Amino acid sequence: MAKSIINMSTMSKTWIFDIDGTILEHNGHISESGERVLDSVHEFFSKNIKKDDYVLILTAREEKYNLKTVEFLNKNNIKFDNIIFSVPSGERILLNDTKPRGMKTAIAIPLERDKGLSDIS
Repeated sequence: MAKSIINMSTMSKTWIFDIDGTILEHNGHISESGERVLDSVHEFFSKNIKKDDYVLILTAREEKYNLKTVEFLNKNNIKFDNIIFSVPSGERILLNDTKPRGMKTAIAIPLERDKGLSDIS
């Protein structure tokens, strides 16, 4: 996959992440082998996500995995502000307006499963 370059403003941002296959290795929603943060995730978060940014995680994981998931993310220093569980596993569609001066306020980057965030700069 070619590297995706994101041109962004200096304004605070809202980041929306899927969890399995994007932040954590996809393992069938918490298998017995445990969780693993994908390579490059910590580096991406530290370089790109600022203190005032808002991080929303969406997941098809059932709500019963809430506590285990939140504990794992906190233990592994993954910044997030909210997690929504039990969302459908199909397409995630983001719609937002363009600012009057032309700034596009919706960016979507489909990632290859379990490759982490190294292809984004």
